[in-house]
Amino acid sequence: MIAVVDYGMGNLRSVEQALRHVAPDANVVVTDDASVIANASRVVFPGQGAMPDCMRELDSRNLRAAVLQAARNQPFLGICIGLQMLFEHSEEGDVAGLGLLPGRVSRFAHGLQDAQGNRLKVPHMGWNQVHHVMPEHPLWSGIAQDARFYYVHSYFVQPDEASLVQATSDYPQPFVCAVAQQNLFAVQFHPEKSHTAGLQLLKNFTQWNP
Repeated sequence: MIAVVDYGMGNLRSVEQALRHVAPDANVVVTDDASVIANASRVVFPGQGAMPDCMRELDSRNLRAAVLQAARNQPFLGICIGLQMLFEHSEEGDVAGLGLLPGRVSRFAHGLQDAQGNRLKVPHMGWNQVHHVMPEHPLWSGIAQDARFYYVHSYFVQPDEASLVQATSDYPQPFVCAVAQQNLFAVQFHPEKSHTAGLQLLKNFTQWNP
């Protein structure tokens, strides 16, 4: 069973449908039941919206302990805010995260420009290349270096430990877009919206045995 954590934030159905597509024999369940999450063979932790709202909704559903347990013990995939919430603190709302990973979440600076002097908008929205720092990780299997993934975000993670970093994207400077630790893998982009490369990553996750 693959549990998709439902804490009231994000487009869970697109994640559910993508997982069903890549793992048609799996039992994919969207759930806010801590016991279901605890008994799942794999856990996906997606999210969209503002960090303070996501943390509040997670706690209002009494899911903090279940998510922390899953992130420590089960094959675990965080997506977008589901990546940011794993860290200690976010500038967005000056709020504490789950504190599972050391580091912080920062906002893109104002006045960003590309190499040609064109202004870059925040949020960072659209397709961008992903550069594998650790290309040997099983979740990158079958995904080309610098393949393009889809983003919608104004904040990015800054891990304290370089060993966590799995991949970066540029906007315009490099920022961390994927991290991993033992049974945990988390990404800033949306694999469920990233066509072939995103579906391959999700398929890899459904077959990953850390």
